[in-house]
Amino acid sequence: MVNNEDFIKRLQKVMDYYGESASSFAEKIDVQRSSISHILSGRNKPSLDFVLKILSSFPEVNLYWLLNGKGEFPQSEEKLPKPENRKSQNPQTNFNFEEIAEHKTHNLPTEGKTIDRIVIFYSDGTFKNYMN
Repeated sequence: MVNNEDFIKRLQKVMDYYGESASSFAEKIDVQRSSISHILSGRNKPSLDFVLKILSSFPEVNLYWLLNGKGEFPQSEEKLPKPENRKSQNPQTNFNFEEIAEHKTHNLPTEGKTIDRIVIFYSDGTFKNYMN
């Protein structure tokens, strides 16, 4: 079970690390400002959806560290896979971000659409989130 007081301290550490106020943090993870306020005050406990939104928006946050203080924050770069040290399982690993951004590589309807983010998932379960 997650210790709420410790979770609040870790959440505050994440906000401080990124220089976010409660209001701007709520906006970044797409929750209401009152949700952050209620969690920080101890009134409410974080939901699974809340935790997943933090992990999605801030990939340097380690799930186990956030929930129970085990692990480290921010995740060290050494633990993230380095492309030059990995054998590719997909022969099309060299792609052009500009082509993706211009929708030239997909046959999808793109009228009036822009790319909001690109997420790369690695075989070891880690991921890297690139946002506009």
